Amino acid sequence: MAWTARHRHARIAERKARLMADLIRGRPCDEAVALLKFTHKRASVLVDRVLKSAMASANEAEAAMNSLYVSEARVDSGPIIKRFRPKDRGRAHPIQKRTSHIIIEVDEKG
Repeated sequence: MAWTARHRHARIAERKARLMADLIRGRPCDEAVALLKFTHKRASVLVDRVLKSAMASANEAEAAMNSLYVSEARVDSGPIIKRFRPKDRGRAHPIQKRTSHIIIEVDEKG
């Protein structure tokens, strides 16, 4: 039995959030939470929040919390918010504000 949590439309670029997802994939949940706590990246806060949500779902289903591990950590690209920045001589340059979908799945070992 696996438990999944997701944060859709997170206002962070997927390439930045993927660094944190790659860091915790396959690790025990308590080790993953400790790693995210001491990582100085903005994405670690968002990924940590999703991981704790998946762990809470497992706890509600009365899973063995000491045997949980991160079975899947995935970050997909979300919709791009398009804006324009004014430049000199009346020009405008496009700005792409990227979003991402963070998906974390935890499962029991054994």
